[in-house]
Amino acid sequence: MPQDTVKGERIAKVIARAGVASRRDAEKLISAGLVLVNGVQIDSPALNVTDTDRIVVDGTPLEAPDVARVWIYHKPIGQVTTDRDEKGRQTVFDALPEDMPRVMSVGRLDINSEGLLLLTNDGALKRQLELPSTGLLRKYRVRINGRPKEAALEQLRAGITYEGVHYQPMDVVLDRQQGANAWLTVGIREGKNREIRKTMAAMGWTVNRLIRVSYGPFQLGQLKEGQVEELRRKVLRDQLGLSYDDVAPPPTGKPSIKGNARKSGASKASFGKPNTGRLGGGKPTTDKSGPRLGKPNTRKPSADEA
Repeated sequence: MPQDTVKGERIAKVIARAGVASRRDAEKLISAGLVLVNGVQIDSPALNVTDTDRIVVDGTPLEAPDVARVWIYHKPIGQVTTDRDEKGRQTVFDALPEDMPRVMSVGRLDINSEGLLLLTNDGALKRQLELPSTGLLRKYRVRINGRPKEAALEQLRAGITYEGVHYQPMDVVLDRQQGANAWLTVGIREGKNREIRKTMAAMGWTVNRLIRVSYGPFQLGQLKEGQVEELRRKVLRDQLGLSYDDVAPPPTGKPSIKGNARKSGASKASFGKPNTGRLGGGKPTTDKSGPRLGKPNTRKPSADEA
């Protein structure tokens, strides 16, 4: 059948768009026999559906997809970026305000990393923002135990292979030496599992603090630890190229926060502006690289990229 005669969208994409699960997890639900279309159980994601089809996922009718929404969360150390933790540790989602809808994280930060974490209710947008093909630069302030020399930094800028894994060139700037420790600003685009910690270890340095300060055009700015702030639809339109029909109306009110951290007060995240927060010293950084939302590649996004 000619491609231009196929109506609708793939079932897994529709499920992801509704915020029920990521596209990959939606395919697993289908394979497990948990998805019905018009009362018929399906076992393959190779099915297009339209607005007239009735979809049920794990016993729950699929609602019309919500408009895409994105939040910035300032993740503190000690939280894991997962829905559930078998060790009983607090998750990022445990800490979110109760009135927030179901959201997914865009990429991950490990339990000992902190800073900017993007959250969205849209599974397709999540995947698009995670893929290396988008070219989104993630910037970090990194404190290491060591005295980095320019020759070592040049190796990282050229790309290295460590423990059988090749890491793409990264942007690395030495901000300052502070006794036995040094502060670096590091920019990566690939986001492999624990990429920064592993590449620093390859140079003989130990990371003792890791703070993500930006993800593409979105910056942590002065958002307090534990706060979450929704991005306005004008920001999503301007930075990601989404139309007004695709995104939610502008949010109102101050950044939300859960628990005792509310006492810290509200402050704003930054979008597409130079980051002037000087955590540990160093120069402010500016990300001039806009997102390139091209065709997705097939590489599976990593677990904890930093």
